[in-house]
Amino acid sequence: MKYFTSFLLALMVALTLNAQQQASPVVAEKISERLYQLKGGSGANGGFYVGDNGVLVIDSKMSEESQLQVFDAIKKVTDLPIKYLVNTHADGDHVNGNIYFPENVAIISHENCRSEFFVSRNETPSSWLNPGMAKGVPSITYKEKMDIYLGDKKVELYYFGVGHTTGDTYLYFKEEDVAFIGDQFFETRVQLIHTYKGGSAVQYVATMDKMLAAIPAKQFCSGHSEIASRDKIVAHVNMIRDKVATVRTLKSQNNTLDQVKARFPEGEAALIEGIYNEL
Repeated sequence: MKYFTSFLLALMVALTLNAQQQASPVVAEKISERLYQLKGGSGANGGFYVGDNGVLVIDSKMSEESQLQVFDAIKKVTDLPIKYLVNTHADGDHVNGNIYFPENVAIISHENCRSEFFVSRNETPSSWLNPGMAKGVPSITYKEKMDIYLGDKKVELYYFGVGHTTGDTYLYFKEEDVAFIGDQFFETRVQLIHTYKGGSAVQYVATMDKMLAAIPAKQFCSGHSEIASRDKIVAHVNMIRDKVATVRTLKSQNNTLDQVKARFPEGEAALIEGIYNEL
C-alpha cells in the first residue's frame, strides 16, 4: 500500500507538471466590483467574491503554480483575507488545488461532493485518502441550502439534485444577478455526465429545471465555457431534454444501444449511452 500511495502521488505530480506546461496564465475577469471569474491556468474556470470582511473563492486549480496565480490575482483586487473556498463538485480540475490554500480557509461543498472526493474512476484508492491530501477535503458540508455571510454580504449555496455528479453546488450572487454552476453547462462540447460518480443525464433535466425556477440569475458562469445568458442555459437544458425523449422513444421501439447511438453524432456516444442505460 505504501508503494501504491507513492505511485499515486508521483502520478499526480506528473499530471500537474504537464498541466503547468500547457496552461495559460490565470486571468481575473471582472463581473462587478465584488465578483470575478477566474479563467486560464491549469484546471477549470472558477471565481472569487469580495465581501465586507473577506473573500470567498469558487473552486481551485489543478497545479500549485496556477493556484498561486489565483492568489496573486485576488491580491491585486483586495487585501482582505480568503475565508472560504467552495467546491462546486469533486472533479480534479476543480479541487486539486485545494491543498494549496491556507489551513485557516474553510473548504465547503455539498455533502455528496465530499463523499465523491473518495470515488475514483477505476476503483483504485483515491489519492485524497493520503494524509498529505486530507487538508484539501471539504470540512463543512450542507444538504439543500446554505448562506455564507461576509459581513453584510450574502452568498447563497444551493443543491437541486443529481446532474453532472451527485453533489453539484450552485452559487447565487443576488446583487450581481449571477450564478456559478460548475460543470452543469458546456457550450462548445457535449454535456459531460459522470455516471461513475452517480451522475445522470435523465435527472439532470429535472435538476436544472429546479435551478432555473429557484435562481433568477441573468448570467451563468461555468467551468469550461464563457459567461452564458439565461436563454443559453434554458436552450441547453431543453436540448438535453429532447435527447432524453428521443432515446426513450427509440428504446421503447426495441432499438439496441448501437442502433440508438447511430442516430446521434459520434461525439455524443457517451452521453447517449448513459441515457439509454438509465431508461
